[in-house]
Amino acid sequence: MLGAWPKWSADKESSVEKYDGGGGGRVRPDDPWYDALASGWGELDGTTAPAAAVPHARGESAGRTGTAAEIYLEVQRSPAFQEVRSRYRRFVFPGVAVFFSWYLAYVVTATTAPDLMARPVAGAVNIAMLAGLGQFLSTFLLTWAYARHARLRRDRAALELRWNTQEELTRESER
Repeated sequence: MLGAWPKWSADKESSVEKYDGGGGGRVRPDDPWYDALASGWGELDGTTAPAAAVPHARGESAGRTGTAAEIYLEVQRSPAFQEVRSRYRRFVFPGVAVFFSWYLAYVVTATTAPDLMARPVAGAVNIAMLAGLGQFLSTFLLTWAYARHARLRRDRAALELRWNTQEELTRESER
């Protein structure tokens, strides 16, 4: 019976329908992210005491109130946010420069030195084909390096900022 939906699917509400609409951006107790811990944060460390809390990204001003725009501007000016942006820029700018230089070298060499690019390497494979495949390989390598850098150096700090900001916005909406 191909294409038939399981019987239970018609009886149950989808996860999208369950969490969509009505809340106006407020965190609801049935929100799956409400109680979710990010990898290892706040979990018990084996001594039955919770691990140390994540420091608040907004520092000493965590108790102040303000509009959503003020909260976002304050987070944007915070040292934690500036560090995340700095880590991003330290990877992206050199990565783009190297990749663009490599691409430009390939295009310029292909147009100005066709004899060099036409030199056979092995059978029908020439330097141009290897350089073209190298472009694809370098694209995948840069993508992998970017994802790895983000996961190891930025994601945790960015998630802390996001959670702290959302907590503050939730507190503001409840006032």
